[in-house]
Amino acid sequence: MSSELTQRQREILDYLKDAQRRTGFMPSTREIQHFFNFASQTAAMSHLRALEKKGVIQRQPGKARAIIFPDELDRGEIADIPIYGSIAAGMAQDVEPEREGCIAVDISALGIPRHARTFALKVRGDSMINAHICHGDTVILEYRQPRKNDIVAALIDGETTLKRYVVEGGKPFLRAENPEFPDLIPAHELIIQGVLIALLRHAA
Repeated sequence: MSSELTQRQREILDYLKDAQRRTGFMPSTREIQHFFNFASQTAAMSHLRALEKKGVIQRQPGKARAIIFPDELDRGEIADIPIYGSIAAGMAQDVEPEREGCIAVDISALGIPRHARTFALKVRGDSMINAHICHGDTVILEYRQPRKNDIVAALIDGETTLKRYVVEGGKPFLRAENPEFPDLIPAHELIIQGVLIALLRHAA
């Protein structure tokens, strides 16, 4: 079917696939508009509708960025993972996560188990930079018990943060991957909310 595409449609399809590979997200119509210097978002929408009509993409109703490539379905398995706000990769902060929609990801490409119970968070701060987790990235976490040295989203004394789970002398605490940040030792409670299983890099 791709042989029927115009040159511009082929360029847009390549852009969509490249953006999803790099960031894990589909670009918005505004991002498509800016990338190709279209006069309006309507032009971007028209091209997406044309690609859908030709069968090279499928858009899911009610989900602005949920696009599937039918020719790649046999190579992967697409799943919607809920995003629950952001998490501090810095000093712990008192944050109550709120659901902000979903991201559609290829779980087989990311090595995520099919039946894993997962959620996603956006990263704020640079306390995990030595683990190659940067401000603006999106982390995918699984609801399960942590093992030593797992990277976890944790509630420590009522505040949430993303850190490495460390156990020394039988006592668990949290450690940053940046020497400028101190270890976080719980005074009262340490509750693991999820264990990191995949990372989606933020596009620069």
